[in-house]
Amino acid sequence: AVVLAGGSNVLVHLKPAPVVARVMTSTNVLHDDLESWLTREVTVGVFLAERAVAVAPTRLAPPGPHQHDGLWMTLWDYVPHDTSGGLPGANELGDSLRRLHAALAEFTGELEQLMSIQQWIGRLLDELRPAPSLSSADIESLRARLHGLTPRVFDSPQPTQAIHGDTSISNLLRTDHGLLWNDLEDVCSGPVAWDVAGLVTSARIRGADDAFVEEMLDAYGGPRLDELSDFIAADELYMTVWQSYDVQRRRGNP
Repeated sequence: AVVLAGGSNVLVHLKPAPVVARVMTSTNVLHDDLESWLTREVTVGVFLAERAVAVAPTRLAPPGPHQHDGLWMTLWDYVPHDTSGGLPGANELGDSLRRLHAALAEFTGELEQLMSIQQWIGRLLDELRPAPSLSSADIESLRARLHGLTPRVFDSPQPTQAIHGDTSISNLLRTDHGLLWNDLEDVCSGPVAWDVAGLVTSARIRGADDAFVEEMLDAYGGPRLDELSDFIAADELYMTVWQSYDVQRRRGNP
């Protein structure tokens, strides 16, 4: 077995089988019913794999979810991919998200609403403890920002559909057959702007400038960058809160 990644989840390639075990670690704090949540992820994974836009749950064994020694995991195909970490092209990124959303628009299964992500952020804020780098006032300021963004983002009146929920570029695999989406743990129902904003934030972190972002949005088919400001702010807030929680967790101060 080879560990491929060890961030919020641990990914293990079960060599020589072309199977990856995705083991929940720190993200289990977000969910009350892990089995139901992971079952939904596998169901959407099967649906999207049939449309060639996402990595498939494995067919070599029951994909799960499985529980062992208190850990929940699911099993997925191992897909050979470029691990250099380079930023895909703007057109390629925008087109990939457009095709993902076109496929997800046809999904009719039951999903949580985007408001569930707002609740996760609130749960993480409840877990945070004051530290030299994060005062009580900082935590309350983050909470106030979350409440301020809720009606415009998490409870937005915009049309909703099934969305990925976590469109970081780290959840894209560059394969010989193009980009494939991965990690469907946060799949939910919400405005597509949430996913678009997540991709914008992720591209910027990797050095993309506004011209790159505008080209990516054109390839997706809109919206304009200025129309995403609230969703980008909410995505950045989620990232800030999660990183603060993860630092606290790694220091042994949950």
